[in-house]
Amino acid sequence: MANSWRRERWDSLRLLTPNWQSRLPGLRYEGPDPDGYMTVAEVTEFIEQFAKVSRAPVRTGVNVTSVRPADEGYHVTTSDGEIRSRTVVIASGACNKPAVPALSDAVPASVGQLTTFGYRHPAQLPDGGVLVVGASATGVQLAAELRRSGRPVTLSVGEHVRLPRTYRGRDVLWWMDAAGVWNQRYDEVEDLTRARRLPSPQLVGTPERATLDLNALASMGVDLVGRWAAVRDGRALLSGGLRNVFSLADLKMARLLGTFDEWAKTEGADAEVGPPERFAPTRVPASTPLQLDLRGGEIRTIVWATGFRPDYGWLDVPVIDAKGQLRHEGGVVDRPGLYALGLPVLRRRKSTFIYGIEDDAREVIDHLTRYLAVRR
Repeated sequence: MANSWRRERWDSLRLLTPNWQSRLPGLRYEGPDPDGYMTVAEVTEFIEQFAKVSRAPVRTGVNVTSVRPADEGYHVTTSDGEIRSRTVVIASGACNKPAVPALSDAVPASVGQLTTFGYRHPAQLPDGGVLVVGASATGVQLAAELRRSGRPVTLSVGEHVRLPRTYRGRDVLWWMDAAGVWNQRYDEVEDLTRARRLPSPQLVGTPERATLDLNALASMGVDLVGRWAAVRDGRALLSGGLRNVFSLADLKMARLLGTFDEWAKTEGADAEVGPPERFAPTRVPASTPLQLDLRGGEIRTIVWATGFRPDYGWLDVPVIDAKGQLRHEGGVVDRPGLYALGLPVLRRRKSTFIYGIEDDAREVIDHLTRYLAVRR
């Protein structure tokens, strides 16, 4: 994880979770800004410090090239030799490769394309307009940064999760934690497959604790258009359901805030926080084009912020489904002795957060320990 933060993040990125939520077994944030958000360098340093505190036998600079079944366990091939193990825990994450749609192949060669793995700062892009595709946390952050650099920016918006950065005087993730939303277990989720595919909420970590939603982007001058559906004759064809997409995101946010209000009332916490708030609906642009000309020169660069997917090319075990996802039940993979950690809603909704991994890890390792005990 430290390596991905060191090498695969843009320069201005900060954690979406407040510093007080950055905690691992034996290590927690104890700096002067608990309500702030760690920078890329600070996250890397925090994880490196955990390696020292935990005294784990970490091998750095080693690549795993294969994991395959072997007698009584697994055979692991690395760039630094072979390892035999009765059990293996896959903790490589779900964000190993950018998920770029196939329609990118039809984009005219005159338009540059890059993903969030390749983006570092606005100066690396040529002058001219930028089309950012994807309106989750990454997309809205990059759209704002590129617009502040003076470039014309268009944001292609699909399904998204709208959230305020703060609500009733507290960070919105404080509410998620306090109200128990993040602790909902995977076996309590009505549609687990959908929950695991949900886009990350439109949040940004800034010293000002600012809300960065589509209204804020529109006020900055970012043009909002619909989901990119196809390319035809050098034109990007867009969906026309922008109003419905906005309304659905607004409705879901209002329901969640209502859940927070109900929790505060039930727990007697109303006096400790500010009064209930409601937010203006997402503004629909006066005109929403159904296509964009990619050959006219107005759009010079496309930034794909369309999510990520895992990379299991090194896993020579038949446990990957047709969509490239690991088959598992709460981190117990569909093969004896094989486990996973750090995947979306692995055991709880907070599974992919730094502070959320500990509970998952304890339960997964408890299963692993019992497995080994039986084998012995």
